[in-house]
Amino acid sequence: MRTSSFAAAIAAVFTLGAVSILAAEAPPPGAAQLALANIPSKTDLRLTVKSPAFPAGGDIPFENTQYRGNIFPGLSWSKGPTGTRSYVLIMQDPDAIHGGMPILHWTLFNIPKSLTQLDVAMQAPPDGASYGPNIRGPNQAYMGPHTPPGPKHHYHLQLFALDTTLAAEAGGSYDALTEAMQGHVLAKGELVGLAQADPHAPPRAPATPKP
Repeated sequence: MRTSSFAAAIAAVFTLGAVSILAAEAPPPGAAQLALANIPSKTDLRLTVKSPAFPAGGDIPFENTQYRGNIFPGLSWSKGPTGTRSYVLIMQDPDAIHGGMPILHWTLFNIPKSLTQLDVAMQAPPDGASYGPNIRGPNQAYMGPHTPPGPKHHYHLQLFALDTTLAAEAGGSYDALTEAMQGHVLAKGELVGLAQADPHAPPRAPATPKP
């Protein structure tokens, strides 16, 4: 009987451990709506995307968030395949949902094919490129994380190599941008960084009650 009870206890521990692992690996609620998951590529080629500020799966420094400075962390990527004419960058947070979609932090399109990096603290789009929309509207500069208190969020910097350049109208909305990209992606990749609320940030002022 004692052996049976011991075996049951061990089985329970392994079961709880498996449940914990599954819970830890559960995808963010908006993972299925990410651009990378919904804009198919013509090839299986992957772009390698890196930042000098943080490693893949690492913490995004607070200086690169809205809590402190909102400084663009810099980005580089492997060269797109033959036929690449431009790149598109889409930054989303699938841990936060707005209007049924991951929070859209930043988009940059018509990045020239000759470029494979964006400088740290970039102040304007590269020549030929344009800011696209984010959650605040069209033509928006880099908007870093502003993670609410609680678990860390995942920020996906998704890079697409296109066989075309996009019309200016593509920057009007996320739907317009992703629709214009359909059928033109030659390769894609991403860098995922984590961010959390700044523990030293002053508390938000309470909302003023409406009269």
